[in-house]
Amino acid sequence: LLRERMLREAIEARAFVLHYQPQVSLQDGSLQGFEALVRWQHPVRGLVGPDDFIAFAESRGLISPIGRWVMHEACRQLKAWQDQGLARVPVAVNLSALEFRQRDMASEIAAVLQATGLEPQYLEIELTESVLMHEADQVLKALKDLKNLGVGISIDDFGTGYSSLNYLKRYPIHKLKIDRSFVSDTPSSTDDVAIVTAIIQMGHSLQLKTVAEGVETTAQRDMLQQLGCDLAQGFLVSEPMDAATALRWLARESAPTVTPDKPACGQ
Repeated sequence: LLRERMLREAIEARAFVLHYQPQVSLQDGSLQGFEALVRWQHPVRGLVGPDDFIAFAESRGLISPIGRWVMHEACRQLKAWQDQGLARVPVAVNLSALEFRQRDMASEIAAVLQATGLEPQYLEIELTESVLMHEADQVLKALKDLKNLGVGISIDDFGTGYSSLNYLKRYPIHKLKIDRSFVSDTPSSTDDVAIVTAIIQMGHSLQLKTVAEGVETTAQRDMLQQLGCDLAQGFLVSEPMDAATALRWLARESAPTVTPDKPACGQ
């Protein structure tokens, strides 16, 4: 009860902050996007990660106001960075199954985009497999509405849920995110390498981009690069950063490469 009261007070005070973790190309290392990750500014514990309160918020019917704040803040922040002339890359926002089933997300997202001025191609929605396995007709309509809006759709933690491959051809999906549990023991685990290889090959055969989560070592990066994985996300690239740190990171990424002048003949 105390925890619920504190979370309700946090929602009222908007005591949350977003951290941003970059996703980079495995081919050339270029920045390809960010994932927005919510933190609770707890009055006693400090910054608390989503694993410690999102499921609890869902069980208490408190996820919707948190989700609305995250969506608006991520879009607002990205538009602010774009207005500063920084790299124009998308931001990915996670939606819980409960949010997706209970709300008209396409209409809400359209309103957020209009309010913040962010163009829809710079927003991606991340859903877990469990979202796609319930109330299929409703989900299909919602995803088609999001596609028509111009918003990207990614499947998060791919391979850890129901893993029914039927939805890959049925729903308008753009990316598969390979769960960190399959990446963490590579390249030493031949079983995990086989699973990662299969996901990448399947994704490419379906014209889907693949994103490896939890990339922490150069050996993992090199293996993923050889397998043809498109994007990497993890501590090897960067830990999740607050907005100020992400701004400095973005500024470096957006800075033009200066080629030194060639010396004149005879010098």
